[in-house]
Amino acid sequence: QVQLVESGGGLVQAGGSLRLSCAASGRTFSTYYVGWFRQAPGKEREFVAAISWRGSTPLYADSVKGRFTISGDNAKITVYLQMNSLKPEDTAVYYCAAGNKFTMQDAQYVYWGQGTQVTVSS
Repeated sequence: QVQLVESGGGLVQAGGSLRLSCAASGRTFSTYYVGWFRQAPGKEREFVAAISWRGSTPLYADSVKGRFTISGDNAKITVYLQMNSLKPEDTAVYYCAAGNKFTMQDAQYVYWGQGTQVTVSS
């Protein structure tokens, strides 16, 4: 069992930056792949980024490439999402998730956090 807690969301102006954190507890976090997803009001949940502890190149949605960076700390108990050059269309609830596959598909992730709200004003 893995428990995930997101933090770092908030209100920011367009062009600004935020760093989200996903803190894990429970079973060894490093045995799982970790992804970030987001869901805007009235829209389906969408993939943002994913990281592999095995050294594979992180995955990014096309909409965030070059602006967002996913990383993990050395103890492998926290995953970060650095978000730069934020746009109003980035406004959403952001979720981190852990699973056994390195994928963009949310159905493959087993454990989910409660989410953190990110609002980007124009």
